[in-house]
Amino acid sequence: MATPLATGQAAPGRTGSTTPQRPGSRRRPAPADTYQALYQGFAWKVPRLFNIAQVCCHRWASQTPEAPALLLDNEQGERSTLSYRSLQQRAGRLSNALQALGIGRGDRVAIVAPQGVVTAVSHMAIYQMGAVAMPMSVLFGPEALQYRYENSGCKAAIVDAEYLETPRQSRPSGLQHLIVAGPAALNAAQGEHDWQALLARSSDRFTPVRTLAEDPAVLIYTSGTTGPPKGALIAHRSLIGNLTGFVASQDWFPQAGDVFWSPADWAWTGGLMDAFLPTLYFGKPIVAYRGRFGADVAFDLMSRHRVTNAFLFPTALKMMMKAEPEPLRHHPLVLRALMSAGESLGDTVFDWCEQGLAVTPNEMFGQTEINYVVGNSSRRWPARPGAIGKAYPGHRVALIDEEGQPVGPGQSGEIAVHRNDIHGHPDPVFFLGYWRNDEATRAKFSGPWCRTGDLASADEQGYLWYAGRADDMFKSAGYRIGPSEIENCMVRHEAVANVAVVPKPDAARGNLVKAYVVVADHHRQRLAGTASREALVAELQAHVRGKLAPYEYPKEIEFIDALPMTTTGKVQRRVLRLAEQERASG
Repeated sequence: MATPLATGQAAPGRTGSTTPQRPGSRRRPAPADTYQALYQGFAWKVPRLFNIAQVCCHRWASQTPEAPALLLDNEQGERSTLSYRSLQQRAGRLSNALQALGIGRGDRVAIVAPQGVVTAVSHMAIYQMGAVAMPMSVLFGPEALQYRYENSGCKAAIVDAEYLETPRQSRPSGLQHLIVAGPAALNAAQGEHDWQALLARSSDRFTPVRTLAEDPAVLIYTSGTTGPPKGALIAHRSLIGNLTGFVASQDWFPQAGDVFWSPADWAWTGGLMDAFLPTLYFGKPIVAYRGRFGADVAFDLMSRHRVTNAFLFPTALKMMMKAEPEPLRHHPLVLRALMSAGESLGDTVFDWCEQGLAVTPNEMFGQTEINYVVGNSSRRWPARPGAIGKAYPGHRVALIDEEGQPVGPGQSGEIAVHRNDIHGHPDPVFFLGYWRNDEATRAKFSGPWCRTGDLASADEQGYLWYAGRADDMFKSAGYRIGPSEIENCMVRHEAVANVAVVPKPDAARGNLVKAYVVVADHHRQRLAGTASREALVAELQAHVRGKLAPYEYPKEIEFIDALPMTTTGKVQRRVLRLAEQERASG
């Protein structure tokens, strides 16, 4: 893996203006386009043995032990630093404690905690044991947690005490141990353990096990359009596969003094693989903030910690733009690189980043199964507002039709990634498969091509222009939404006979979650009056909000006599989705 991109060393190339500026834009001169040389010259070299904890923590604890790994901050104004030495020592204690509880190689261990020490230590401890980390959002409701617990067969869960109630409520019988970090009344007879006590009686010396690069490291569940969420099993080598995109999108990370921050939850691929793990891979500090996101919080954190590199969703950037049209006039920012993903930035936000933040945003595309595969790098090839970029070095990307054949320039096709790079070497970014779901894994591929389910077109220069989902997935405020899980939750309410969830276009969030509901016969009288109708809407929203994540509840509910169906009995969400798009355009 000794390449300029993978090690973060700058490849040859000079900057200069090659792209005309748009009228009214103060965009800085674009760089010389060195894309082809970088792309053609890169080939993967993945070691046989590889462990995420060894490269992200253990080696830095030996080489630069006092270097900061985490810059801790919270809403109460409490700030501290955790060094790589301290991170490794705590991870060693937790690994020994987990082993004493019977957790071994290949066992799944859930993590339900926000950005911070508990999450960081847990990941490193689990990886170096050869076990599998299963990060889950603190926003998950009991049904979402319980399904993932049971489907994964995890033996233990590490939970932040502030969020203990839901993980405890949804705990199945197969979950043997619940490790709680923070003050809480625990029941030892039920296998509940105090985090601090476990670490205190365990040795901080732990020899990492030898893992193959192919061995599983992470299990992350993705929402699907049909059926329950699928668990994407990710290998240790997948971190290597993310590095070219990370280095490029962060304008040749790392450089002296680099500090990273992103509000993206470390429970998701975006926070884990686009921020937390690659930052530690390069031995740099990452800001870990515990608290709600806000524009003022973002500017304050970036100023106080002198953040040089960031990953911010378009929704977050829009909030910041509205709050501070000219942030450099009021905040001592030193931001040098910015990546954004989740939805298109658009010209307005793109220009604000260049003029207000003095950085050219690099848009990126990827998904849990094959992350960080397409994007921009303003230092190596010109960014085009609205384009999601080009295939990052090491990834062979094409747009294919339903038969798996490539489409031509300007034609819409499904974004797909080949199992091998252009030199015939296996691409390490690929997931191992869906957990206990071989059928879904097979359906993900067309021969050697892995389908993303996302549509795009390509111009003559190879830039991809996103065109939407090939299925019914959609994004709202940066969160990826699968209608099936929401529909399954809603239909459990006695007033719901049938339901379909679709995106409703929204200027601020990209989309809102909207539900079309067929009311059960014995509740139809509730639709007669305005007050009772509004009460039913509120009741259904509360029903979903209490069981799934807050961003999944339907912001709007429309009652309908019957859903559009196919002759085989499948709901035609596309019909409803197009109706929402027509309403928005009208």
